[in-house]
Amino acid sequence: MTQWAPILTDEQRQAILQWKGDTVVLEVEAGHVKRFAEAIGDANPLYSDEVKARQSRYGGIIAPPTFLRAAGSTIPVVAALAGFDQILDAGSEWEYRETVRVGDVITSAMGVKSVATRRLAIGPSVFVVFEATYRNQFGQVVALQRSTLIRYRGAG
Repeated sequence: MTQWAPILTDEQRQAILQWKGDTVVLEVEAGHVKRFAEAIGDANPLYSDEVKARQSRYGGIIAPPTFLRAAGSTIPVVAALAGFDQILDAGSEWEYRETVRVGDVITSAMGVKSVATRRLAIGPSVFVVFEATYRNQFGQVVALQRSTLIRYRGAG
């Protein structure tokens, strides 16, 4: 039976689990919400028509749930993953908790939820689940995003 060397050391695994990303702040502005809704082809008047939005249960313009993607999405740089330079996006899942409204100031913070290793056809791979928490100016969690990246070593 072949004995495989571990893909990550215990120190690397701990460093990955302790990684924290930069805090990102997004001020929700009516024009930005309107342009975002137009870009995704969503003509819902709650995203652009102040009169109709004020008559709704929300009392004003709100943002589409996917608007939080505008808070910025960069590939996290985790020093402990040096050498695993190839990246596959294994998808994201979102949990929406509160409505995002024009005038909100959304702060997002990202950390690592889990790390696992596997030997795949592409080589030794590290699966990292990042979790971003989006909060409004009142401290309410408006959404959670979990994104999985597969990191592996490139050929050569």
